Amino acid sequence: MIINKKINTQFNSVVSNVRKTSELVDCSGASVFIIHNDNIVTEEYWGKHSKAPNLREIQEDTQFHVASVRKSYIGFAVAYAVYEGYIDSIDDLIVKYLPANSMPIFNGTTIRHLLTHTHGLKSINGEIHREFTPGINWSYRGVGIDMLTQIVKNTTGKSVAEIVADNVFKPLNFTETGWYGEVNEKLVSVIRKPNDPNWTTSKSTDGNKMNMYVSSRELAKWGYFHLKKGNVDGKQIVSNEIIDIATTVQSPNSLDVELPQNGYLWFVKDLPARKSEIGELVSKGSFQILGYTGVTLLVIPQHNLVAVRAFNSFGSPNGFDYLADVREFGNTIMTCLISASH
Repeated sequence: MIINKKINTQFNSVVSNVRKTSELVDCSGASVFIIHNDNIVTEEYWGKHSKAPNLREIQEDTQFHVASVRKSYIGFAVAYAVYEGYIDSIDDLIVKYLPANSMPIFNGTTIRHLLTHTHGLKSINGEIHREFTPGINWSYRGVGIDMLTQIVKNTTGKSVAEIVADNVFKPLNFTETGWYGEVNEKLVSVIRKPNDPNWTTSKSTDGNKMNMYVSSRELAKWGYFHLKKGNVDGKQIVSNEIIDIATTVQSPNSLDVELPQNGYLWFVKDLPARKSEIGELVSKGSFQILGYTGVTLLVIPQHNLVAVRAFNSFGSPNGFDYLADVREFGNTIMTCLISASH
């Protein structure tokens, strides 16, 4: 993937915004990377991989723990499975593809519900409980993600990691994106509270666990790949339909308009939903993914822009409103765009 670098000052206030956030959260380093009008216009790194002395500086090939940003790769794998006919319809009941889960609690739950966080299922001490009837509410729960990765494996015979590697990473020569069972010097140390129940590690590299690390530049290129609907350097790497279905609203019509809207796990800007993680100034049709580490990928097709911010924190300090903060990130980008057009 060839993207020219033309660094300018248009988005300096975005860098300032991310620097401010990096001072509010518990991290030792951060970065900002923006592609606008097919050029890299902002690329900044600061800090180190850890708070320990003499640690590696945050730099171009530094790979950040992306937490829930991994869901955009899972969403791609599901979209691939749908496009290739392994999954007949996202309105199919999940028990069609997970026969071992044929229990009354799963009645009425479809793949669409899993993709849009409207399934109403919750895991408590390893047991699955129902919070609400599928399709009538929205709740961000990991159990739906686990089911999606299993559905991908059951239907395609391949893991999420294999699908994205074969269809995207290898054709685009991505070498700074992946799921890691072992640490290496390019992976940041994740700064977190002791015994944080949300923190997990895994030896699995199948793409089904929360152990994904990506460099800021390759995360931005992943966003650019979506912005260009799979057409990179004049070549259609994957069908544009895969990208279209993943990044347009798939939430059930029964959902309250103030709740977040999702594509294939991506958050999508459609109606001005009050509970969305996307800033109110951000253009309609934009899509975003946010991780528990604060790592964020925002794609704004209307302005031909991709923006990434990354930190090596995990979780939020007391009093920190992470949703307000990530909305401000998007709004700051839009303010820069609007200012430049006047």
